[in-house]
Amino acid sequence: MSGWAVVVAGAVVVGYGAVSRRLSTTALSGPLVFMLFGLAIGPLGLDLLDRAKDPEVTRTLLESALVLLLFADAARIRARDLRREEFLPLRLLAVGLPATMALGWLVAWPLLPGLGVWELALAAIILAPTDAALGQQAFSNKQVPPLVRGGLSVESGLNDGLALPFFVLALAAAGEGHGHPGVAETFLRALLLSSAIGIAAGWAGASLLRWSLSRGWSISDWRQFLVLAIPAVAYALCVMGEGSGFIGAWAAGLAFGIHLRRTPADQGIRPQDSDPAQSTSFTERLGLLLASLSFLVFGAVMLGPALQHVTWRMVVYALLSLTVLRMLPVAFALIGTGLRPTSVAYIGWFGPRGLASLVFGLLALEEHLPGGTLLSQVIAVTVGLSIILHGASAPFLGNRYGAWFTRTLRAEPNMRENSLAHDSNGPS
Repeated sequence: MSGWAVVVAGAVVVGYGAVSRRLSTTALSGPLVFMLFGLAIGPLGLDLLDRAKDPEVTRTLLESALVLLLFADAARIRARDLRREEFLPLRLLAVGLPATMALGWLVAWPLLPGLGVWELALAAIILAPTDAALGQQAFSNKQVPPLVRGGLSVESGLNDGLALPFFVLALAAAGEGHGHPGVAETFLRALLLSSAIGIAAGWAGASLLRWSLSRGWSISDWRQFLVLAIPAVAYALCVMGEGSGFIGAWAAGLAFGIHLRRTPADQGIRPQDSDPAQSTSFTERLGLLLASLSFLVFGAVMLGPALQHVTWRMVVYALLSLTVLRMLPVAFALIGTGLRPTSVAYIGWFGPRGLASLVFGLLALEEHLPGGTLLSQVIAVTVGLSIILHGASAPFLGNRYGAWFTRTLRAEPNMRENSLAHDSNGPS
């Protein structure tokens, strides 16, 4: 990466940090700002950043961001979150996510003729997970009912991890016969071995943290570094074992969060110190910073080159992926829940694609599949459109939906969307 590219990246971080609160209520979302500056310094603009010149920079940045966020998101999820949000996240994850993948696979057949059967499956799987960072304005709008906000937040925190097994198996099937490991070996290494390594690393890290806290032997700053090292160790061990570092990091987060919450009250540990949300706060913030920089790099080295070869088929599939291929499965998953069509449409629309799709797409490209270039371009165009459309619509639609909910609630106080309004533990 050139010195001027680093200067631009630093300047964008400084500039956005100075006006981030002001921009949070506008159509200029953080990912959009970073992506636009990325386009400006890429091959379509100043040509300060090029993946061909700095391939490791792109991969290291994107993978590091995803590893940290996978770990932090998994650690923060509690079983009671799924129960508290009632039907919504469970239906979105257990029904909506697989249905999105299946429908995306079918629709890709006529629109992306340059891809093989398993490459078509990869396109659908890679574009199925949603990104909490791109939907933050929609999730955090206090006018939106807590049930919807909480459900979307839990879904976005878990669906990238749940999509990982589908991705690694489809990638193995697509690469079989081209010098890549087969599905059976991938299943053993990427799923079983990586999960075991991740669970062991997360459990050991939480045990060490509990032991240290009970004796008062660590200071708060270094506790954050201890937690940060857990996903890094889990990822490295899985890669050394030729497994999936991302599955390892996600499994480590689940194990860490579960074990840390079970800290006995009589060990003299403050409740906030046994809260994974507090323990992973630095890890999550660092992950969010790296994710923001990833959108800048994405604009320069992935979206810019893709725009030079964009076709109407790519654009049509991208638009369908962001609308029909998300909204129909969501509507199907929420049949019988009692939610109004307005709420179902809002939930269906706010399924933005972001960091997970970028990393999965980059990994698929580096496998040198026959249709890898076309696959990467489709993913880049879809994520780019998502950043623009979801970022621009989040403030407006959030306020409109919130106003609708308030009006309807006056006439019908027992509407299904209001079921968590009096839950003191509901998401803020």
